[in-house]
Amino acid sequence: MSRIGRLPIEVPAGVQVELKGSNVKVKGPKGEMQREFSPLIGISMEENKITVSRNSDAKNERALHGTTRAVLSNMITGVSTGFERILEWDGVGYRAEMNGKTLVLHMGYSMPKTMEPPDNINFDVDPKARQIKVMGFDKEVVGQVASLVRKVRPQEPYLGKGIHYLGEQVRRKAGKTGKGKK
Repeated sequence: MSRIGRLPIEVPAGVQVELKGSNVKVKGPKGEMQREFSPLIGISMEENKITVSRNSDAKNERALHGTTRAVLSNMITGVSTGFERILEWDGVGYRAEMNGKTLVLHMGYSMPKTMEPPDNINFDVDPKARQIKVMGFDKEVVGQVASLVRKVRPQEPYLGKGIHYLGEQVRRKAGKTGKGKK
């Protein structure tokens, strides 16, 4: 049995969960999410705990068991506390700023790159710490938007200039070496 799949999910106070077969609707202080899960996986709620179960040990059911539980847990965490992804940038003359809700990135190109946040996503820029925060209640969308921000100027391996996730280790390469005079 899946170790992750058999763990019950605690529903915090202020979060409402509505189950209709394999359709789950979660509502909390940060927002509302709805998702249709596979009918092969059973989802039940008792008191303030959600349990995920499977009917057999078929390979596709085993694969869905832990995934379903993890996605449900992320939905509940998202609507109660939310998620954030922090990016940092390095480079001389590189900067980021907010223009209303729009993120404006000056990353060494001739024109600044602008990014409009999708619904329910917010940006926050700290120029002194050289950080960009991507915040929202849907973990998948937060990760996707953070990835798109990073793609504007990925960190290069020689000087380390560019945008990277907080704590990300980018392998540095040695530059060219002189061979001496002939």
